[in-house]
Amino acid sequence: MKTRKWKNKNFWEATLHSLDGIQYAFHTERNFRIQLLIAILAIILGAILRLTLAEWLVICINIGIVFFAEMMNTAIEIVLDLYSQEYNEKIKRAKDMASGAVFVIAIVAAISGCILFLPKIIN
Repeated sequence: MKTRKWKNKNFWEATLHSLDGIQYAFHTERNFRIQLLIAILAIILGAILRLTLAEWLVICINIGIVFFAEMMNTAIEIVLDLYSQEYNEKIKRAKDMASGAVFVIAIVAAISGCILFLPKIIN
């Protein structure tokens, strides 16, 4: 029987690998750090404006989806760079689309934030 080289032994090992991925994104991706700063500011503003439970849910989901998209974009870029370091139009398209996905969800999150925060700020 073959042993799996990359199989986690237990939940804690899997958790540590997940935290390694988050740490890698934080240390290597400028946009991840910018998104983290925006998320922290949104949380602080939400606390100041006393968001409702439903509003907090929207904020948390948006933050999570933006981080997810950024980390998936980074993973796609790493895999494609492993495949080839030479210019390839199809690799460029795949990277552009992954980056575009992050851009789309970041815009949606920004619009959601404006919808939630602006009326409270204006009042």
